[in-house]
Amino acid sequence: MPIPPSAPAVPRSLLRDEVFARLRELIVDGTLAPGETLRDQELAAWLGVSRTPVREALLRLADVGLVVSRPGSSTVVSPLEVRAVRDARDVVAAMHEVAVREAVGQLTREDLATMRTANKLFAAAIRAGDAEAALDADDTLHQVPVEVAGNRAVQAVLDQYTPVVRRAERLRFSSLTGRGSVTRHAELIRLCGAGDVEAAAALAFDTWHSLPTPDAQEG
Repeated sequence: MPIPPSAPAVPRSLLRDEVFARLRELIVDGTLAPGETLRDQELAAWLGVSRTPVREALLRLADVGLVVSRPGSSTVVSPLEVRAVRDARDVVAAMHEVAVREAVGQLTREDLATMRTANKLFAAAIRAGDAEAALDADDTLHQVPVEVAGNRAVQAVLDQYTPVVRRAERLRFSSLTGRGSVTRHAELIRLCGAGDVEAAAALAFDTWHSLPTPDAQEG
């Protein structure tokens, strides 16, 4: 898909992070499709910034596996490869296991209520076939124990690798297979509320680790 014809200018404050976040979002939501060539000059003009923050953003995107940069050649959006998604999925699953293990016992009634509400929104989005709304609700639900745990290392790793996994999540949540996650979410919330640390942590890991890898060739 070509770059959209217009976009609001990126604020000068935190410019590097803003450019990185915007390009990452375009890759994750499929606007910039796998295999698409990314030219820093075109991206800079579209975002209304200089080429420097775009180049820095592309380097960061390469570090997390969302683009492939070849010195002296082109930069392209990475294909949705089985190995890359599997590796990221395993790391993300482990981080959510740690977060839930640390958060159980600290979660308040309000925290659990937020998770239940998010699961209701998630279920409605799945029924409607709205992958974007499902992902937003899923993020809200799982972010509760992450925030309560307050482990900065966990959050940093999730920030780095969750976007890779989300590309696969879009496939899952746009199909009926995502309905199984509603039940998993409900059980996770129940276990957290009951203070069952081991069972809740194990389910958190399994929920993320059960994400299917894409039907794509390995590379």
